[in-house]
Amino acid sequence: MNRRLTSAFIIALLISGIFTLWLSSRLSKNRAVVPAPVKSQYVAAAANLQADQVIRANNLRMVDWPTTIPLAGAFTNPGALIGRILMYPLSEGEPILERQLSSPDAGIGITMKIPNGMRAISLHSDDVVGVAGFLLPGTHVDVLVTLHTNDAPDPLTFTVLQDAVVLAAGQKTEPDPEGKASSSTEVTILVKPEDAERIVLASNQGTIHFALRNGVDREEYKGPPAKLTGLRGSTPSVVPAKPKEAPKAPEQLLAKTYTVETILGKTQRMDDFQ
Repeated sequence: MNRRLTSAFIIALLISGIFTLWLSSRLSKNRAVVPAPVKSQYVAAAANLQADQVIRANNLRMVDWPTTIPLAGAFTNPGALIGRILMYPLSEGEPILERQLSSPDAGIGITMKIPNGMRAISLHSDDVVGVAGFLLPGTHVDVLVTLHTNDAPDPLTFTVLQDAVVLAAGQKTEPDPEGKASSSTEVTILVKPEDAERIVLASNQGTIHFALRNGVDREEYKGPPAKLTGLRGSTPSVVPAKPKEAPKAPEQLLAKTYTVETILGKTQRMDDFQ
């Protein structure tokens, strides 16, 4: 009796195993095959890159990017980027896009930041003229000049240019990340062509100073020039000039009597004439 039960149990296990294998094979045939994700490769920064940097071959590497998330303006050929200039800083591994680069014919360095129709002009600066080194790239300034004119004996100070953008302080075209002051002897500002002529004339005739503006202040100052007499707090009193005597008429000149003294030896005579 036990042998029969054991045989039945073994036969049941065999039948169950065979059915399980058959069912698994059927399910594996009907299972959909999931394709592996397809990846694209784009040109990216091989290391941290700075603004105004000319791209070299060793600055580039290829990175994988999912094809389901296309990058507009990205590059697949590193050769198309060599010699181009970055307009913005890039982090390592970041894909390089067309909008982050200057145009191929924009020039090198600061020239690519000069808009069409504008000019960049450099002016001498020091700790006083340069507002203690706080004229950083991107700040807005007014340009003042102090000079003498033929119309007044006292010097005049007036604003020759307002709300100009600083492009560079010395050789720096990007502000310090921590906002630290930068001491430099030259400040380059962005101006219109006619303003460039006025600034050159003013710098040759007098002393130039900068006045730092709030970055959002666009108000134009229309006040009169500052005069030396205005620093005294009041207008100096003016001494009235003596009135000029009216010229005498010819008949008045003829009516006047003249006395002539004549001496002849010991004789003395007085004669009156009109």
